[in-house]
Amino acid sequence: MGLNWADIDTVLLDMDGTLLDLHFDNFFWLNHLPDYYAAKFPGKEQLARDTLTRQLSEKQGTLEWYCTKFWSDKLDLDIIALKKQIGHLINERPQSLLFLEALGRQHKKRVLVTNAHPDSITIKFSATRIEPLLDQVISSHHYGYPKESPKFWNALQKHSPFNPEKTLFIDDSIAVLNAAKNYGIAHILCIDKPDSTRSPSPCAEFPSISHFDELLTINGALHNA
Repeated sequence: MGLNWADIDTVLLDMDGTLLDLHFDNFFWLNHLPDYYAAKFPGKEQLARDTLTRQLSEKQGTLEWYCTKFWSDKLDLDIIALKKQIGHLINERPQSLLFLEALGRQHKKRVLVTNAHPDSITIKFSATRIEPLLDQVISSHHYGYPKESPKFWNALQKHSPFNPEKTLFIDDSIAVLNAAKNYGIAHILCIDKPDSTRSPSPCAEFPSISHFDELLTINGALHNA
């Protein structure tokens, strides 16, 4: 993989699909939400599902796509309440906690950078143990631009300065990883198994891992620090 921890002082980490299992989000957007939305239109359930799919697709890659308040207003549904109904599906990905702990022992700055709305972050933190192991938490909603946009990275640098040459960024979205690469982040890794219920999806553009144990054993450095 060619990753030298001596060259890294900051680790930027995505949340959903990286630190946390993407199964919760996939199930919510592909099953739970469509079921509730379709139920609002008796006799026209399939049309409602198709309409929802189109509306979601139109907003993909924008800040609205990730905004719970936007979809609550748009669909006339309480998105946060619906998410809480399936909160039992929220889980850390394998070795996430061990990885964060190892980074802390090596005095690497651990920064969560996520497109998730702050309301969603609150739900995820309440159901997992990752928050105390993070040095900083940043939602793209704080800046008004999604991670897919170069404006996000400019805002991140302005408000939370970091050295791109000594930064590792880990995410499961190719579009986001490309944006980070274009900004100049030197070390990039893709999560190729963000959803525990699905098979790995190869990341042709970037080095990839399925689980954090692959990083915990690189050169023996992180695990033994």
